[in-house]
Amino acid sequence: MAFRINTNMGAIRAYNALKAVNARVSAAQLRLATGKRINSVADDTSGFAVGKSLDQKVKLMQSAQNNVGSAKDMLSTAETQLISVKDIITEIRSKIADSSNPASDNSRVSGDIKALANELASIFNSTKFNNTKLLVSTSAMSGGTTFSFQTGAESSDKLDVNYMQTSSGTLAGSNTVTTGDFTITGISSAVSDALTQLASVGTTAAAIGSLSAYLNTFENSVDGALSSIGNFIQRLDIKDNFLTSAIANSQSSYSRLFDADMALEQLNSTKYQISAQVATSILSQANMAPQQILSLFR
Repeated sequence: MAFRINTNMGAIRAYNALKAVNARVSAAQLRLATGKRINSVADDTSGFAVGKSLDQKVKLMQSAQNNVGSAKDMLSTAETQLISVKDIITEIRSKIADSSNPASDNSRVSGDIKALANELASIFNSTKFNNTKLLVSTSAMSGGTTFSFQTGAESSDKLDVNYMQTSSGTLAGSNTVTTGDFTITGISSAVSDALTQLASVGTTAAAIGSLSAYLNTFENSVDGALSSIGNFIQRLDIKDNFLTSAIANSQSSYSRLFDADMALEQLNSTKYQISAQVATSILSQANMAPQQILSLFR
């Protein structure tokens, strides 16, 4: 070998090896500290891009799942109130049956029916979810009767919920009616006609009996809405289950790309630290090698 003292190539090579080993030690220790395999784009460019895309989709699906939950809560609110409407209609029918009894006091029966009509009007006027009315047509809905919910990661992944217009009848519309203490806007003719007749019913058995025809149409609309609500809740349950599975699978893929294998990184850290100690020792020896030239000057 040539003896040169101005440029100690052995020491330079040892230094470069030590520098590379120290970089590996730092990378392993950073992964242990953060718990992540990818801490910068340079660690894995393609993996970083795929992982961030997955992370974005997870967040969008989580928002969509929240929307699905809100939709189910909204439908459950409407369902509860419509069941109350059904119960009141049944109560009114029993009053109509009572009026056919010659011994009944039809003036009191008429008063009871008017009170129940006022309660029906209250339900239609006050049933709300997050301050949005659920049983009448409003500008907050698409087309006046449709709620639109994003139920997936894509903006086009939407479910249009319309339970107030069904083949059995319609609850919402453009009619306005004043019943007792309430003025209701945005109801169908079936609802407005029934509430108008109930609120102004006479005291004769014939007048009370004539309410049955209006109640039939009204009740058909309520039944159609309840059936539609049940169908929409079933669809939302399916979407909720799908989103739960999709989120879990996406998070698993993201974890495989970004999360560090802590046991492996600990092994690497120990291995590289030992290599760094060896490289430091070799660098020290290589750095002293040019002193051999001094023996030529004795």
